[in-house]
Amino acid sequence: MKVIIVEDEIAASDQLIFLLNTIDSNIEVVKVLDSVKTAIKYFSNISDASLIFMDIHLADGISFEIFEQVKIETPIIFTTAYDQYAIKAFKVNSIDYLLKPIDEDELSEAIQKFKNRSNEDSSLNNQIHGMLQVLQAKTKPYKSTYLVHHKDELLPIKIENIAYFYIDTGVVKAITSENKAYIIDKKLEDIEDELNPEVFNRVNRQFIINRNAIENIKHYFNGKLIVNISPIAKERIVVSKAKATGFKKWVDL
Repeated sequence: MKVIIVEDEIAASDQLIFLLNTIDSNIEVVKVLDSVKTAIKYFSNISDASLIFMDIHLADGISFEIFEQVKIETPIIFTTAYDQYAIKAFKVNSIDYLLKPIDEDELSEAIQKFKNRSNEDSSLNNQIHGMLQVLQAKTKPYKSTYLVHHKDELLPIKIENIAYFYIDTGVVKAITSENKAYIIDKKLEDIEDELNPEVFNRVNRQFIINRNAIENIKHYFNGKLIVNISPIAKERIVVSKAKATGFKKWVDL
């Protein structure tokens, strides 16, 4: 089985190749493409590959832009460090998706799913177009204001003025850029779903941070990261090794 990998990180593509060879020695990686531009050029010609592994965020754009320029009939398994981008749509409209770092068992299951579906006649290009519409749709309005209780008043707090949300002894609080704290009567999971993922990131179980509040990022042990923000948080903000790559990509958007 011939495979093409679309991935801009050498370490990630090398790891994927290693896992593929471990799972099935008959898998042959015929090409690794590292950008939207090179992928468009390559797929403009006929390819005899059986399967494509494609990262969603590439150095020069989102991989879905490829499908605006060329028609790809080859089945695709998406790989991503993000879980904000219409994951449910990926699950329905592609062979599968895999969150980084890629787990060998999940990769094996995805390949088996591809083999089970290899005889089905479907229009993958139409499916991809549907996913692109999901990603680009503006139908879901993101939260712009939280109405919070403060003493005997109700105050409208603009989202752009919130530096971060965090859980403090079971209570969710929003900290503004002026370092004022307000209680938000919602779960952090619900707040995460209401926010624009390009601006806010759920870095761990306790914190959602605004990219504009980031002062610097420091390397921590075992591949973890420490994020320093302003105003300074009461507790250290640690990004796990599993989320580190995706977080750095998000900051670098």
